[in-house]
Amino acid sequence: MTSLPDPGPPRPATFEDLVAEGASVPTDGWDFSWFEGRATEARPSWGYAVSMAGRLGRASAVLDVQTGGGEVLDFALSRVADATTGQSTTTPSTTETTAPKPPLLTVATEGWPPNVAKATTLLRPRGVAVVAAAEDDPLPFADGAFDLVVSRHPVRPHWEEIARVLQPGGTYFAQHIGPNSVFELVEYFLGPQPEGVRSARHPDRERADAEAAGLDVVGLRAERLRVEFHDIGAVVHFLRKVVWMVPGFTVEAYEPRLRKLHERIRAEGAFVAHSTRHLFDARKPG
Repeated sequence: MTSLPDPGPPRPATFEDLVAEGASVPTDGWDFSWFEGRATEARPSWGYAVSMAGRLGRASAVLDVQTGGGEVLDFALSRVADATTGQSTTTPSTTETTAPKPPLLTVATEGWPPNVAKATTLLRPRGVAVVAAAEDDPLPFADGAFDLVVSRHPVRPHWEEIARVLQPGGTYFAQHIGPNSVFELVEYFLGPQPEGVRSARHPDRERADAEAAGLDVVGLRAERLRVEFHDIGAVVHFLRKVVWMVPGFTVEAYEPRLRKLHERIRAEGAFVAHSTRHLFDARKPG
């Protein structure tokens, strides 16, 4: 039997191969599993999705603003369901305790049509209604409709609307993108940005806006987190998915910069950037 020759190590993917791959991956939803092995981002220490589950288990009417593909809300509701089946509602003593339980009403909003469809498919089995609502429009709900409003990475928090739909005593619990997030990558493509752009989304400014809308900010935490891109395909997919980073990004428009970054990653290793996140816990007085 004749042995086949050893083919040797696999040929490294070319710039064209990697860019074509990053440009072909669907961008709907907020599932980032495609990046596994190609890009990494450290996660905030507070664990937003798990913390959200704890809040959901004590709420009766919940609104998730800008749910994306519904992945975070689905995860949190699954945690509540697991806790509901695994805990007793009473103790052997006469003291009654309340186990976590799914909210009586859960609604989500989303503005991008592909995400509306994806979130509806994912969340309908959990009894969640997904409402198509543009991110800049008023929330299509009555005053005081919810005792908990949640959101992970809203494009911009509409504080007046959040305060309006919260019941007195209700809570806004959300993770926001902070200032200068992944700006090493942004400025690689766009050049130095003006201070007004760099300081946008600053937690101190958002605190002031929340308080101006009548909310009490009872908790605000911020962290800076390491991000690594290990190949140019991951960069392309990221910029297509997170469209506000480099507005109007296309491979054709930025091909020279992409090629130069590809060569840099090959020679020096991962491109390192830093994301910023902050956790809001705000209450409506009453």
